[in-house]
Amino acid sequence: MKITPGGVVAAEWTKFSSLRSTWITAGISVFLLIAFGMIASASFSGEGLTSVDLALSGSALAALSVGVLGALLGASEYTTGMIRATLTAVPRRLPVLWSKSLVAGAAAFVTMTIGALAAFAVGSAVLNDKVSGLGLDDDGVLRALLGAGLYLGLVAVLGVALGMLVRSSAGAIAILAGLLLVVPGLVPLLPDAISEAITPYLPSNAGSAVMALAPPDGTLGPWAGVAVFAGYVVVTLAAAAYRLNKTDA
Repeated sequence: MKITPGGVVAAEWTKFSSLRSTWITAGISVFLLIAFGMIASASFSGEGLTSVDLALSGSALAALSVGVLGALLGASEYTTGMIRATLTAVPRRLPVLWSKSLVAGAAAFVTMTIGALAAFAVGSAVLNDKVSGLGLDDDGVLRALLGAGLYLGLVAVLGVALGMLVRSSAGAIAILAGLLLVVPGLVPLLPDAISEAITPYLPSNAGSAVMALAPPDGTLGPWAGVAVFAGYVVVTLAAAAYRLNKTDA
């Protein structure tokens, strides 16, 4: 029977959607986004943050969660040994990587966009009286919320790529956590000139720029940031594709 690209995508969707861990992790990701957004919106009474910033304050933890989702999809078959059966069914190999990436990225984009919109709606309802509210029709608001879904969808794809590159769920999650959480905390320890030059191009800083209504001075613009983060994802996918194509499962 001829294997079609649509058939590979359908197969990967079946694997993805049939796992209990998929729904648990996706649910946790949405919960973190909404819960942190609601808490931040209700409690913040200072200056310098908009209602959108507050609504999306849980995006860093949500990014880690959807990245874990992608890493599990990318690496779990290596852990169980099922990857041999998958590659026997799809001998050209690379469609497996593209299909896993598409499934994880699309699922994360849809769920996290819904989560971002929900976080904004809930956050606006409990917003502290000292913070000015915004509507979806205000400049940049819809772009920031949809951008959150786009960024988090790309994080899920990065997780898949890391999972298939290192072929270990734990290893992929550790690398992902390092890139998104640890490295941004270490860079400020470098000399100021180096830190200021590097900081805007760190994966999490670049990707999350699309969620800011007005990016601060010294940071990348919304779409430039997405482009930089997408570059990280493409490079990691290329490395995963090379290893998948050139080495034994």
